[in-house]
This record gives sequence, structure tokens and C-alpha cells, in this order.
Amino acid sequence: MLQVSIWTRLITLIIVVGGILIALPNALSPAVRAKIPKFLPSAAVNLGLDLQGGSYLLLSVDFDAVTRDRAEILVGDIRAAFRKAHIPLTDLNVHGDTVSVRVTDASRIAEARNLLQNLNPVMTSSVLSVGGKQYELTEPGGGVFNLHMSDAYKALTRQQVMDQSIEVVRRRIDEMGTKEPTIERSGDDRILVQVPGLQDPGQLKTMLGKTAKLSFQLVDEQANPNAQVAPIGDEILPVLDSKNKGAAPRMVVVERRIRVAGERLVDAQQGFDPQTGAPVVNFRMDSVGARQFGDVTKERVGHRFAIVLDKQVITDPVINNVILGGSGYITGQFTAKDANDMAILLRAGALPAPLKPLEERTVGAELGADSVAAGRYSAMAGLGLVGLFMILRYGLFGLFADVALTLNIVLLLAALTAFGATLTLPGIAGIVLTMGMAVDANVLIYERIREEQRNGRTMLAAIDTGFRRAMATIIDANMTHLIASLILFQLGTGPVKGFAVALGVGIITSFFTSVMVTRLIVITWLNAARPRKLTI
Repeated sequence: MLQVSIWTRLITLIIVVGGILIALPNALSPAVRAKIPKFLPSAAVNLGLDLQGGSYLLLSVDFDAVTRDRAEILVGDIRAAFRKAHIPLTDLNVHGDTVSVRVTDASRIAEARNLLQNLNPVMTSSVLSVGGKQYELTEPGGGVFNLHMSDAYKALTRQQVMDQSIEVVRRRIDEMGTKEPTIERSGDDRILVQVPGLQDPGQLKTMLGKTAKLSFQLVDEQANPNAQVAPIGDEILPVLDSKNKGAAPRMVVVERRIRVAGERLVDAQQGFDPQTGAPVVNFRMDSVGARQFGDVTKERVGHRFAIVLDKQVITDPVINNVILGGSGYITGQFTAKDANDMAILLRAGALPAPLKPLEERTVGAELGADSVAAGRYSAMAGLGLVGLFMILRYGLFGLFADVALTLNIVLLLAALTAFGATLTLPGIAGIVLTMGMAVDANVLIYERIREEQRNGRTMLAAIDTGFRRAMATIIDANMTHLIASLILFQLGTGPVKGFAVALGVGIITSFFTSVMVTRLIVITWLNAARPRKLTI
């Protein structure tokens, strides 16, 4: 029968009123939203890159650099292990993804083979099903050993580097204070970055182009920094000087051995030197890093200690006293912006591989405003035409359907706002499409009521039967649409996902308004007007 429990009425009323309150800030200006009390919703739906403008970057991950770095690490491990075992070697070189070494003592080839096998660990991964050694060991003859990176290890490395790069890019952009960036994998070696509201892609490219690998290394004060070749175990690095970019950089010879790695850093903030007032980067290390830093400064008081970022020496001060606690600050030729950018990079962590910009563009705010206006006009036109059709077709009951349709748009906007979803131009298309689908359930109900009237049922019986018997068809229709939107969301990217989100949420809200809200409106009208005849 046409009865609705008090709890159903109360829950429906709470959902509708709550939706109106959540969606209302979208109709207000930012200045008015700022004055809304904190206990009331004040957030508005986030606009995508195509609606408010912003920056677009397509980045390529340099896997060759990762391969070289890992091969260089293996070279260092081989040199150290052979030196410890007193095995003579020569021709220790890197050729792409292959490391080669020659053992000059034929009597120790078997010992060298075992040593190389021990240095070549078995691959493990919780993501990929891999096994075997990281490098394939071959012996061409003459005491030569070649270690070639295996295909499985390459695949594992590629997966790990891509996952880590996306996470680091996300953290760096979040540190910049931007809202709702889109960061996703594109193909095997590319990352797509879209940052709405950011009108300077150069700043974004600079921020993402640095690997930000920080290390603390001792300066070799006995070596000549102007030499063409660095001594064994050392490297010659330039000193970063942002104020004199045109001048030849000062060179410093540092030990290759990293005394404290940048991974031990837990926080970095821009600050000012308490003595000179110059911009600095304050840093803090974890317990292990603090202990390592304390040990080095205790052993090397009076010697220079280089702070290296991306193979450039930021500063190489003299250790005047022991530094305990793991806290300090980095000085250099910084501006306040330089210090802040460096602090952001250090907080976000190091990229495992360099990123090369392949494509960059900026979407202007004017184009976004035009898109918003076009979306607004299309939504209003769609709402008006559908509403007019329902009134002409079903009269007063069509007006009831229009009220439910309007509430559906409000609830859809409230859901997008509450979930923090990003509204794009395809998303607006999904909302407009939802308007037509939202009255589909009402059409089914009203046509069923007409059919029951033609079969001779009374007014109340026709309405009750129409709502009940149309329910199965409504559920089937909405479920098929919802499945289609879920498939689009799972398989699509970018704009397709935006369309799928708006469509999927709209299906859920339209089911609620078409069935629950329309039913309550009809029952309320019957109780208030008590009509003798039903015209639909």
C-alpha cells in the first residue's frame, strides 16, 4: 500500500537537506565561502585542468641511468671484494648493462667465480613473480668474467623505478600546495602530470627535473681539484653557485664513499642563518643518520665535509666541532626561493631515475572559464528541455519528476564535492547525460500507472501497483548503466574516468530521487489534496 514509515521519511529528508547544504557552496563566490562558519560545509567541487587552466607535463623515465648506476654499484662491490680477498684484477669496466672484469692470476679463477656469484643476489619481489640471479655470469675465456643484467631483473627494476618515481612526483607536487593533481603512468616509461591552477609549467618542470639525491661525503684535501682525472676512490664535482651562473664553477675532490645518505633525512625546512640572516635549509635526520653524522664529525674535526646534491657540491664547510642530535643547516649561495625549493625536494625524497620532459603545455584560465560557461549553459538547457517535456507529457506528475530531477543534480554535485572528485569537461557531459537518464525511472513508473488505470484499477491501487511493478525494470536498467560506468572507470584514463565518475554517481543519485523522493512527493500530494480523479 501507499505507506512510508516515519524512519524512511526522516532518512530521506536528512539526505536531501544534507545534500543541499554540501552543494550550496558551489553556488557561492570564494569570498562568501570564506565567511561560512567552520561547522558548516564550505568546500566546492574541484575543477579539472580543462576547466580552470593549469600545467600539463609528459615525462620520460631514464631507465638507462638506473642501469648505469646499478652497474657502477656492482663495480664498486667487485673492487672492494677482490681487494679484500687479494685477488689481482684488471679491465674492470661497465658497458651498458654489462660489467666485465679480468682476473690476472689463473690459479684464482675458481675463487673469483665464487666471489662474483656471492655478489650477485637472487631477485625477490612481492609484486612480480621473478627468480634467479640479478646478473647472468658468463666466462668468454682468458680469465674474463661478464655479468649481464638479466631480463627479469630489468623488468623488476622498471616496475620498481616507475612506482617509486610516481610516488616521489606526487609527494613533490603535494609539497607545492597544489590541489587535485593528476599523476598517472602512461605506457611503459612515461608519467603524465596535470596540475590544475598552476600557470607556470617551468616551475613544475624544474621541480620534477631534479633527482634530489643528497649525500654527505668527506673532501679529499690532499688531491688537486684542477686535475683532469680523480684519484682512485674519489670524484671531482663542481660547487653550486646560483648567483654566478656564468662563471666557471669551483671544483672539489670528494671521496666516493657516502658517509651519510640522504635517505636518513626526515625533515627539511627553509630558514635563516642565525648569525648572518642568509637563507639556509634546516635539516633533521633519523636516529641512524644522527649517529652516523655524529661519528663522522667526531673523527674529522678540522676537516672539510661536502654536502652533495645531484653530483653538485652545495657547500663544503670545515667541521669545527662534533655535531650530535642529527640536526643542522645547509648554507650556500641561496635566495629564499632557492632554499624553499631545495627543502621541498629533500622532504619529498630522491627520484630513482632522471625525468626528461617530452611534452609540456599550459591551459589558460580564459579557456577554462569558457568551458565552465559552456558546461553551465548546456546543463541548464538540458534541465529545461527535459523538465518541459515531462510537464507536457505527464502534467502535475511531470512537475513532481522535475522536482526530483532538480534534487538529483543537487545530490550529484554534493556527492562530487564530498568525495573530493575533480570535475572535468567530460564530467559535465556525464552530468548532462544523467539528466536524461534521471527521469527514465519516472517515465517507467508513470506509464505503468497509466496501464493499471486502463486495466480498471482504482486511483490508489494504480499508483501503488505502478511503483511496485516498475521497480524491477528500474533496478535492471540502472544496474546495466552502473556496470558500464564502472568498466569505463577501470579501463579508461583521464577524461574518460571523469565522465565515468559523474555518470556512476549520477546513476545512484537518480535512482534515489526517482524512487524515494518522487514516491514521497506523490504520497504527500495525495494526503494533502485528496483528489477524486487521477489525471496522468
